[in-house]
Amino acid sequence: MTIMKSLLAAGILAGAATGPAHAAFNPADTSVQMFRWKWNDIAKECTNWLGPQGFGAVQVSPPQASASLGAWWDVYQPVNFVSLKSNMGTEAEFQAMVNTCHAAKVRVYVDVVVNHLAAGAGTATDGSTWNSSSLTYPYFSGSDFHPACDIAGGDYGSPGNRYNVVNCRLSGLPDLKTEGTYVQGQVKNFLTKLINMGVDGFRFDAAKHMLASDITAILNGVTRTTTSGETLWVTQEVIPDSNVVRSDYYPNGTLNEFQFTYAMKAVFRNENGANLSQIRSIMGTPGNWGGTWGFVPSDKATVFVNNWDTERNGSSLVASNYVSGTTNDTQGTKRYDLANIFMLAWPYGSAQLHSGFRFTSYDQAPPSASPFDASGNPLINQNWDFIHRWSDIANMVAFRAATSGQGVDYFTNGTGNQIAFGRGAKGFVAINNENAVWNATLQTGLPAGTYCNVVHGVLNAAGTACGSDSVTVGSNGVISVSIPANGGSVVPAVALHVNQKIGGSGGGGTCTSVPVTFRVANANTVFGQNVYVVGNLAQLGNWVQGSSNQLNIEGSGANVPWSRTFQLPPATAFQYKFMKYGVSTVWESNQSTASGNREATTPACGGTLTLDAGSFKF
Repeated sequence: MTIMKSLLAAGILAGAATGPAHAAFNPADTSVQMFRWKWNDIAKECTNWLGPQGFGAVQVSPPQASASLGAWWDVYQPVNFVSLKSNMGTEAEFQAMVNTCHAAKVRVYVDVVVNHLAAGAGTATDGSTWNSSSLTYPYFSGSDFHPACDIAGGDYGSPGNRYNVVNCRLSGLPDLKTEGTYVQGQVKNFLTKLINMGVDGFRFDAAKHMLASDITAILNGVTRTTTSGETLWVTQEVIPDSNVVRSDYYPNGTLNEFQFTYAMKAVFRNENGANLSQIRSIMGTPGNWGGTWGFVPSDKATVFVNNWDTERNGSSLVASNYVSGTTNDTQGTKRYDLANIFMLAWPYGSAQLHSGFRFTSYDQAPPSASPFDASGNPLINQNWDFIHRWSDIANMVAFRAATSGQGVDYFTNGTGNQIAFGRGAKGFVAINNENAVWNATLQTGLPAGTYCNVVHGVLNAAGTACGSDSVTVGSNGVISVSIPANGGSVVPAVALHVNQKIGGSGGGGTCTSVPVTFRVANANTVFGQNVYVVGNLAQLGNWVQGSSNQLNIEGSGANVPWSRTFQLPPATAFQYKFMKYGVSTVWESNQSTASGNREATTPACGGTLTLDAGSFKF
């Protein structure tokens, strides 16, 4: 035991397998948590669905040897970090999954549990034994744990007790001394082994029960570059409470932003007067995230409508919870679908879908049955829910990739449960969470043409027709839609993007307008003052400000960006400036052009143009 422990501490026993080279990965915009799926089944899904559908990554359940207790949560009771023999498969099967997913252009993220070890006593999935009473585990002994004490519910409140949250036992699980050199060494070896096998990132379970500095020290002891040459992806489970300072964890990576999960439940279920039209005030907007709920910055957030914990503890919308008395957001409503559509359409954080299994009791273990039939076909919504294959949600993966980097414009609402917004000249979404039809005429920034509503279907192989309904964008960017009420069999939403336009994006032909997006920041506005773009075109007011050429503020504050997409004549040279109006009138100073104005030329038919000026010129 002593010799083995020393060897492991030195890293001598850590694995050093290296995965094969891979093709370029899919965009990292969207990943999927495939909770308790077996490695061989994930490998199959990477090849047959996740890769072709454009998923950037799959997050897998904890792979170390754990207690095997016949419950969904037993993988969160680790016993042996050296062994990768789990109820999801063997180390060889895990390696094969990583290789296969990489070949399909899908990254692999691993959920790691290093805050604690298993309670009780018994034989783990790899045959090793443990006893929490004597603190006897493979490679760990009594000196590697904090003294026994239990976290109480009041420790999370105000004033609470942050010391207990970090050093005492979570649900009675022996708490590892993660500030200790030896424990950190074991965790580093575990992570290094996974990185050497080709793993692309980690989710740190129970991260708020460890000091942020402990996680930093661990990460400083491993390479932050994957075998594929990318930066190691890291997210951390830091559930908000009255004491934890979430910003302490920013240097390590992103956070699981549970505020998003809670907000989706509130606005789609209309809890405490909340509704979907309030989402910008709740979470903020591009360039000014935070909102009244205190969301973390977008680049520090990983978001999901639900995960395996929240779908069981009542803190999120749910699709697969059929426990008696539980509200299920897929029964008689499409709230769950709509929330995922919103998540993938809204430019906040790294988005994760959750794909697990149906259950009728809280502790229920994952199905023993395969997710596939004898011919390899997916058995959707039987034992395993296959949410990543629900077409209305899966088709939004490509929407998110197509609109990456775009802001939000033309945000509007019908009732409080009906919203629509554009994503520059790349996409547009309308969502009806109301129990009545929404008939609306809506302004988009999209080029003229006919687009597939990807919520219901996509283009055929020839690009000449849609698999379901389509929407025509006029030469002025306007659409007319009739979105069914929420409560029927049809998902009541419209989602359009430039890669799902009949006949492609064009590049010629006849049109009367093309979308041009204007954006400027640092205008130092005061209350009651707005920013306009004015120019020598009628659409820009012929140098006169008005409601037709006022920009939309992206959040709140004196220097946040203002933007808007206009439909302007194609292939036309024009001049413009930004100005502030209201309280006082301030024009931009002259540019270094012959005219003294900003100058540009609109693209030909089928093209788009973004004019991001950076800062207002004083």
